[in-house]
Amino acid sequence: MAVSSLSFDHYAIRPLVEADLEPYFKLVDRNRARLEQFFTGTVSRTRTLADTREFLADITRRVEARSYLPYLIVDDKANRLVGFLDLKNIDWNIPKAEVGCYMDADLAGHGVATRAFQVFCDYCFAHFQFEKLFLRTHESNVAARRVAERAGFQVEGIIRCDYKTTAGLLVDLIYYGRLCSTAAASREGQT
Repeated sequence: MAVSSLSFDHYAIRPLVEADLEPYFKLVDRNRARLEQFFTGTVSRTRTLADTREFLADITRRVEARSYLPYLIVDDKANRLVGFLDLKNIDWNIPKAEVGCYMDADLAGHGVATRAFQVFCDYCFAHFQFEKLFLRTHESNVAARRVAERAGFQVEGIIRCDYKTTAGLLVDLIYYGRLCSTAAASREGQT
């Protein structure tokens, strides 16, 4: 999962590794209440440092199998983890992947998530040669919807009863998608 330089402003995007155990746990723990309903797996498997160690070991196995690819957003000035990006539901035959993202509450609304998401998606199209990236979000997650739309994703539809929240509610999710051809056209328009 080698990453060439993925950076913008004073932030870097790099793969999550097992050595990130404590700072990753702290990132999740600081944001636990914000993440609880829609990052159910992460929140439930990182309650303690020991749980998080086991979770990261599982992630490492999934990375080796190329079925899951997690990344961190690092503030280089503060030397602190400030966000998370991942590729999941990867289908190498199409090829396509679902993109997930969350930011530390301290940076919410400052544009860092939008810029990180754009840089990361461009990297995923170029490096992994995906034909499509997609994401799912709840209608109430206005910030995620804004990030997706600013990164060139388009609404593809609403899938009913597509996710079970931590509270056990089945909710509808909005599907967003972006095609590689759209990404290439966007890059050409910037030059």
